Amino acid sequence: MKTLKEIEARLAQIKNELNTRAAELTDEEITSFETEVGELQEQRQKLLDSAEKRKKLLAKIANGETVDDGAEGDGAAPTVLRNFKGVNGEGDGDGDKYSSMAYRKAFMQYVCRGAAIPAEYRADAVSSTTDVGAVIPTNVLNQIVQKLESTGMILALVTRTAYKGGVAIPVSTVKPVATWVSEGKGSDKQKHTATKDGMITFAYHKLRCAVAVSLEVDTMAISAFETLLINNIVEAMTKALEKSIIDGTGTGQPKGILAETPETGQAIESAAPAYADLIAAEGALPQAYENGAVWCMSKKTFMQYYGLTDTNGQPIGRVNYGIAGKPERTLLGRPVVCCDYVTSYAKTVAAGTVFAFLFNFKDYVLNTNYAMGVKKYEDNDTDDMVTKGIMLADGKVVDKNSLVTIKKIASA
Repeated sequence: MKTLKEIEARLAQIKNELNTRAAELTDEEITSFETEVGELQEQRQKLLDSAEKRKKLLAKIANGETVDDGAEGDGAAPTVLRNFKGVNGEGDGDGDKYSSMAYRKAFMQYVCRGAAIPAEYRADAVSSTTDVGAVIPTNVLNQIVQKLESTGMILALVTRTAYKGGVAIPVSTVKPVATWVSEGKGSDKQKHTATKDGMITFAYHKLRCAVAVSLEVDTMAISAFETLLINNIVEAMTKALEKSIIDGTGTGQPKGILAETPETGQAIESAAPAYADLIAAEGALPQAYENGAVWCMSKKTFMQYYGLTDTNGQPIGRVNYGIAGKPERTLLGRPVVCCDYVTSYAKTVAAGTVFAFLFNFKDYVLNTNYAMGVKKYEDNDTDDMVTKGIMLADGKVVDKNSLVTIKKIASA
């Protein structure tokens, strides 16, 4: 088939011949031109239709929508938006059985009715934990990951890795560094040691969320079921992951930013939000870590700073409205990330509570391969059938030099 450019050029050539040779053209030549023009126009329309279809498909991918080519009931495999590997490499490339329509329907029956997953799909488990009854279909997992990243306020900011749990990894491996070498010499292949580099070990922490799916499978389209499942999992896991990133204890869950002890001089004390807090915090932040550091606090705390002015009477806080009306907040020109996982300032808040902090979230590493599974069980207390989603994850601060906290002290 000709390209659109070639078709347009040939049509223009035929038009020119019809105009310049009108008096000498025979009926056979006119009929030949007529046939050729019809074929060219048909080819052009096919190309235009394909371009429009491609445009719509790209728009769906950009919006994170399911792309299943409308062949919901004929067993056709869906188009995968993004394909993440499981721990054993599943879900990569064509022929992924967990993305087939047959498996998606079997998975839906399992979640909604507790029907056993067929044997051919139970042989391989995406997760090494035995607490997984069924693997989440690849196309659904892709959308969960995509929505986790776009919905969360914190997840999009941290560094994500997929190291094997239980292995000690040098911090310099997670956060690369460069060194100067003499002319004509290469850098030494230095041996990583705990004393020189610092080591970080990621554990296997199991994140579990209850998935409320109670609709009847007979009256529910598979696309609606998958959308419902995605929304349930994303809502629960986003909150759990982000809360652990901020204030996780490190026991049975990731260790949060606020569980770290700031470097000397980087813990600012304040009786109430004040302009002086921000000045002191900015002064305590090492210059080498200024780039990328942002404020993190609750919206209530931000609004208390927002109402303050500097020594010249100028407001220290700004709120601009960017794309789609999304507010973009700053304090003294530095971006502010508002989240509900940091305690809001109030007079009743206990002394020693951190209510705002500066940090470069790229210095926090969340380690997970995003492999998820679900399992059904019966609640013996209520006799209800509950579906739970399971994911393994861990997280730690790899460099706390960008951390500056503002904590409450008792009023004088």
